[in-house]
Amino acid sequence: MIKLHNVNPKLLEAHYAVRGKIVIRAQELEAQGKKIIYCNIGNPQALKQKPLTFVRQMLCLLEYPALLGLPEAAELFPADVIARAKMILEKNPSGTGAYTQSAGIPFIRKAIADFIRERDGIPANADRIALTGGASRAVQSALTMLTNSPNDGYMVPIPQYPLYSATIALYGAKQVNYYLDEENNWQLNERELAKSIEAAKKNGVNPVAIVVINPGNPTGAVLSGENIEMIVRFAKKHALSILADEVYQENVYGGRQFHSFAKALHELGEKDVTLFSFHSVSKGFLGECGHRGGYLEARNMPDDVYAELIKLQSIGLCSNVVGQLVTYLMVSSPKKGDASYEFYVKERDAILRSLKEKAELLGRGLNEIKGMSVDIPQGAMYAFVKFELPHPKGVDPGKMTAQARIKYEAARDSEYCLRLLEETGICVVPGSGFGQKPGTLHFRTTFLPPKDEIKALVEKMKKFHAAYAEKLKDS
Repeated sequence: MIKLHNVNPKLLEAHYAVRGKIVIRAQELEAQGKKIIYCNIGNPQALKQKPLTFVRQMLCLLEYPALLGLPEAAELFPADVIARAKMILEKNPSGTGAYTQSAGIPFIRKAIADFIRERDGIPANADRIALTGGASRAVQSALTMLTNSPNDGYMVPIPQYPLYSATIALYGAKQVNYYLDEENNWQLNERELAKSIEAAKKNGVNPVAIVVINPGNPTGAVLSGENIEMIVRFAKKHALSILADEVYQENVYGGRQFHSFAKALHELGEKDVTLFSFHSVSKGFLGECGHRGGYLEARNMPDDVYAELIKLQSIGLCSNVVGQLVTYLMVSSPKKGDASYEFYVKERDAILRSLKEKAELLGRGLNEIKGMSVDIPQGAMYAFVKFELPHPKGVDPGKMTAQARIKYEAARDSEYCLRLLEETGICVVPGSGFGQKPGTLHFRTTFLPPKDEIKALVEKMKKFHAAYAEKLKDS
């Protein structure tokens, strides 16, 4: 029988905080009858966001085409949905139960290229687009391609989405941290990037790529166009590929604008920096997490290298077909004049408006709590909340070693989040699961729950935080 010491040590080193011990405890409490507000993961439909009618009508017909032959079909489905379903079935006659090309169904890859051209006003090549099982699988493919030796390193933002730290550990590469600038709306700082890469090289690490998450997870920040151009120039200077995680590109609030790395690369005329950019149906206003659809677009990649990426795709045969179809529906939504258009726009705008309102509601509420502060999220689905706690009597972190202090702070934010869960039913993720500057404490929360739950969440947090900090003072 296999024992823990027989398990791949790289797997043992990998950690994924958003579904870690606190979430397991939340599920135990829920099984005991406690109401839990799950704010640990960006899973919109699990938190009462309704799926878009257009998407589910399309899937209904594509999964069961016999419905198209019923006399009632014209009454049950809008004319453009019926027409679109017939077109898809003609282009993919094998249906949803058959394998596709390894890179994905050709007409869907073309639709993605059209989407990028329309979004950015730049050329896009369908033969450099691969459909993937969500953006996570695309990220893993890029890291598989780029990791050539155990000393290869990836520059990763701190705080970061733990998919990156977990996958880097799993593949046996090196993680090169760079801190986001919390005092400047979580933008990237060129001096910090230079400091990070120089330290890595001194330690024998060979940085091969830089990861950028925009809009930010867990920060909710949106990078400026100037910041993105700086990153492209930095990548060229240091011969880095760019891994651009852009899955929240539809989630931009407060007058900010999403700027893609593809557009920055094109406008700078940069042909020497390889770009992997990722998108997903799980976020935006679709929230179709369970369908696991997404894509990878590669730029500045030679034909022979791209062939290796497709070979990697072929090892997994293809991404799931329904996920591919939802990706198509994401990039090719109803157009003005279509029977579905007005209702689609109404549902889409209501979701985005609600997210914006909830981001502001959560941000303002938490900033009113003594000992808490947060930038009101400008994008994505999260807030990375900074909180302060007194140290127990006799404890002086200034006298600790750097390693001891990291462990001490990780234990503090983990204990805080666990007590918050057990006393209030609010499930958030400790900042140490994403990384944070030494001497700071954070937690990540989504703003996906309904407004009434967010209001209740803020009130519960206010009472909990005051009582918890008071207990520490007296301990």
